[in-house]
Amino acid sequence: MFVDLNHESGFVYGGLPPLTASARVNALIDAALQSERQAQGKRDYLGASRIGEPCSRRLCFEVLGAPFDKGAELSGRSLRIFEAGHLFEDLSIKWLRSAGFDLRRRRRNGEQFGFAIAEGRIRGHIDGVIVSGPALGMPWPILWEHKSASSKSWNKFIKSGLEAWNLVYWGQVHLYMAYMELEHCLFTAVNKDTLELHHELIAFKPQVAQDLSNKAVAIIRAAEASELPPRIAAAPDFYLCRMCPYRRRCWAMMQ
Repeated sequence: MFVDLNHESGFVYGGLPPLTASARVNALIDAALQSERQAQGKRDYLGASRIGEPCSRRLCFEVLGAPFDKGAELSGRSLRIFEAGHLFEDLSIKWLRSAGFDLRRRRRNGEQFGFAIAEGRIRGHIDGVIVSGPALGMPWPILWEHKSASSKSWNKFIKSGLEAWNLVYWGQVHLYMAYMELEHCLFTAVNKDTLELHHELIAFKPQVAQDLSNKAVAIIRAAEASELPPRIAAAPDFYLCRMCPYRRRCWAMMQ
């Protein structure tokens, strides 16, 4: 039997054009990720990684477990990005350890390093602690925190430093240093596009941590009293409002 390998029959698996098949497979993956996310439930505490968020009202919505506006739920793509971030973190840990840094993530009982204050209403879990390493003049032990970013964002980090790059991360590391009683942090960022690494050594600034702690306590008290802090802006077209998943809920309220 002669088979013409140059002939294109037009057959596609299941009778579906390739792009439609791809879209359907991706839809199933996204739905599975979103179901997993929903099964995790809402946090009933304020995470230290979030306290640097500029809008206290948004944080209050988060503590209260308010649902996102319809259509503002995290997409499957966003959830895939989050999961990929964990993989980049694991790689960075492997690379640092292979270079001689004694980086530890868990206590002897297997629990992740972290802390809880205000009767557990404010909590945080750190990426790790470097207890020793090569002779680089670093003051061991130090906090270690990790993020991954696209080239555009990563280049901004290199150019301007962590504080100017991302106030949420800046606040996060200071709260972690405060409650883990560490004086320095090595902040590592990996470029997701090129796998380049950049590290910034950050000295603890007590006032930054104190201001954020005061903010966190005020948010918890407001949530417990079923009150909301003032909006961060005078109109819903403010850039932070446009990106907020509670935008419609927030601006539909009288105050």
